[in-house]
Amino acid sequence: MSLAEHYTRFRVADRLLLTGHSHQAWPDVAREAALEAYDDAALAVDEKWGRALERAERLRDGVRALLGDPAAAVALGTNTHELVVRFLSALDLRSRPRLVSTDGEFHSARRQLDRLAEAGVEVVKVATEPVATLAERIAAAVDDRTAAVVVSSVLFETSRRVPGLDAVAAACASTGTELLVDAYHQLGVVPLSLSDAGLTDAWVVGGGYKYLQLGEGNCFLRLPGHAEDLRPVVTGWYAEFGDLSEAPAGTVAYARGSDRFAGSTYDPTSHYRAARVLDFFAEQGLTPPRLREISLHQRGLLASAFDALGLPDSLVTRDRDTPADGFGGFLTLFTPEAARLQAALAERGVLTDSRGPHLRFGPAPYLTDDQLTTAMAVLGEVAADLMPGG
Repeated sequence: MSLAEHYTRFRVADRLLLTGHSHQAWPDVAREAALEAYDDAALAVDEKWGRALERAERLRDGVRALLGDPAAAVALGTNTHELVVRFLSALDLRSRPRLVSTDGEFHSARRQLDRLAEAGVEVVKVATEPVATLAERIAAAVDDRTAAVVVSSVLFETSRRVPGLDAVAAACASTGTELLVDAYHQLGVVPLSLSDAGLTDAWVVGGGYKYLQLGEGNCFLRLPGHAEDLRPVVTGWYAEFGDLSEAPAGTVAYARGSDRFAGSTYDPTSHYRAARVLDFFAEQGLTPPRLREISLHQRGLLASAFDALGLPDSLVTRDRDTPADGFGGFLTLFTPEAARLQAALAERGVLTDSRGPHLRFGPAPYLTDDQLTTAMAVLGEVAADLMPGG
């Protein structure tokens, strides 16, 4: 059985879904899990939470495996924004009113940081280009007034991997600065070991909406060991669960471990879905190394098929200087006509997306080589219509 046959509801064999960097299809077992969540609620009513928490722990175990950190404390959230906000609310921005980030962060961080800047927090945005020196330049921007660094391990617009984040971690450690790494565009396409990457003291945020095929509502924040010292201002009543840390009289107490950064009541259906999909990945042998192998092949095939089109660089081009392993899981094309090309591709049945001048093609493990080359051939046809005489 081909992998595509496990995705009958999304009809991946019949559609050219090059949106794998944004929203991968869900395997059929995800639908079965959603029905199981309903049935558990109907059977047990409010007692369903014991069953639901088992699925939440399966998700945490999956995150630990992806990070190569089997003992990690992992807080869960419905989206990365709420987790980032809880993290930011735990910082002492009065005594360290400075945040360092880049000009290439995803909107959940970008918008929040921009609003904090309006409110008087100093926000330093380091230019992502050239990416080869980005970590070095971030590290140089960190000082003893910096509360935190917020940086992605793979940039969401260009798919470029950010090398040398261990240097940022070292700069943060020497100044008492927190480091938050957004690994959303890494997990599921590029293996990550926090110890090998020098990020054992980092906070790591990510989610399952993209490459992991877990769908919405499955985001997570990995807490470093010293998280026990922080008290997030934005805190839900779930943070009172479990073993509470000692707190002075008249102050709010927090749970130890991952519940310290917990929120409140949520829809557990997402965790049922995550647990089943994680098991499905294991059954299919879709381990991080295997997923990387597939990703390198598919992205390389797309790049080669694009080059074979021979389109003028003035219309559309790509980064040919960075080696293949310097990218995450999608191919970015640079074009002033990104939105027009995306719309034209969609009319021809090829679903991609665009961000400003970036036209993004995101493959996925269930797509065949023929589907990828067909999609790129359609790009050649629609691009020809935009050329003089087209």
